[in-house]
Amino acid sequence: MKVTVSRKAHFNSAHRLYRKDWTNEKNDLVFGKCNNPNFHGHNYDLIVSVTGKIDKETGFVIDVKILADLIKLHIEDAFDHKNLNLDVPDFKNLNPTAENISVVIWNKLRKHISNENELEITLYETPRNFVTYKGE
Repeated sequence: MKVTVSRKAHFNSAHRLYRKDWTNEKNDLVFGKCNNPNFHGHNYDLIVSVTGKIDKETGFVIDVKILADLIKLHIEDAFDHKNLNLDVPDFKNLNPTAENISVVIWNKLRKHISNENELEITLYETPRNFVTYKGE
């Protein structure tokens, strides 16, 4: 019997979508207003889901307090009120699209979640635009 436990979190970040190796014209064409050289921001909503078997001793798949602490330490503290392009080393050479942000979050959390459990990240960039990443 597998159960999924989810924790919702929130952070605010600025970013700019662009490629250094492209011209301004090509960046504008591909990324539009998201290529603003002065950056733009989002109020991101994050759902971290862990799926696994219920531990017979504790009744947990994962202790939600532990999951909340992991998200706070590794994601919220690292991303909240930050410019992803300038303040977060993970994006020094990685375009901070919602897709890439979700993969970075998954990688940061995966090493702290038992390999017996599945990990899924759902990142809302806006209420209508979101991505989901479950690992490779």
